[in-house]
Amino acid sequence: MSTDTTPTDAEAACFEAGIKFGSLYHQFAGTPVSPDTAPSLATAMADSIENQPHCREVTVDVRADELEAALAESVADYTELTGRFLEVEIVVDYEGCVVVTRMEMEDGYPLMRLESVRE
Repeated sequence: MSTDTTPTDAEAACFEAGIKFGSLYHQFAGTPVSPDTAPSLATAMADSIENQPHCREVTVDVRADELEAALAESVADYTELTGRFLEVEIVVDYEGCVVVTRMEMEDGYPLMRLESVRE
């Protein structure tokens, strides 16, 4: 058994991806969103997270069908942003190790998962 506790580049890249998802989700959850503001909010979210170290690319899609369904049940013309309205992909490049992560709805829950690790 190795006594080296230094994280590998792959482990560090996965950690970085987790930090980015935590920032994205918790920074923007609760933000007022409507069909008119969804595209600019998605762009702001992606641009904000792309500022972080080792972040290669962020894609944020607001699920318009889910947003419209939520608003059809509401008296307001906006709602608050939650994970059920989002599909997100984050690509991190840490020292040449590229990690692809996604968040999408699975069984009613916005699941964040590791898609691939390439060294």
